[in-house]
Amino acid sequence: MTGATESTPPRVVAVVPVVPVVNAANALTALRLVLVPVFAASVIASGMTHSGWRMAACLIFAVASATDLVDGWIARRFGLVTSVGKVADPIADKALTGAALVLLSWYDQLPWWVTALILVRELGITGLRFWVIRHGVIAASRGGKVKTALQILAIAWYLWPMPAALAAVGPWIMAAAVLVTVATGFDYIAQALRLRRPR
Repeated sequence: MTGATESTPPRVVAVVPVVPVVNAANALTALRLVLVPVFAASVIASGMTHSGWRMAACLIFAVASATDLVDGWIARRFGLVTSVGKVADPIADKALTGAALVLLSWYDQLPWWVTALILVRELGITGLRFWVIRHGVIAASRGGKVKTALQILAIAWYLWPMPAALAAVGPWIMAAAVLVTVATGFDYIAQALRLRRPR
């Protein structure tokens, strides 16, 4: 032995950036949650008969829905994805959509079975995502995005005080939303089962 020691190479430690919980994406999600009771109050004030309040409710719903599109884009684009955001975002989505559907049915604008079907699907798929989260992420599909767009359009159509001829289009938009909602629900179930399948 010469007494010389072999030096060990320095350890490379990956530094994972800490994303602050208080950021622009989460702020928009929080705004959406805050707008839910404001939206509900506007619908109740309108009684679905007062045009001014119905317009206000529709605009609030549109702004809240827009935050759903923007907050996700900001979180991905600027690396602001957090565990809080992953949980709060779907809660805010379901709260807004659920409030709108329940109120429309309450004021006899929408059959209760439609509201029940959509809410069961939405809550079920959200639960499914959490069920398989250790195995993988069920990403939003194109069909899921079409579903969301159709639901938003249909709800906004019902909220806005349309002339009778245009109001008659609303149920057709909602029918398309229901069909896509159910179809994508089955697709997400299939994805979840594939993720949970033993390998």
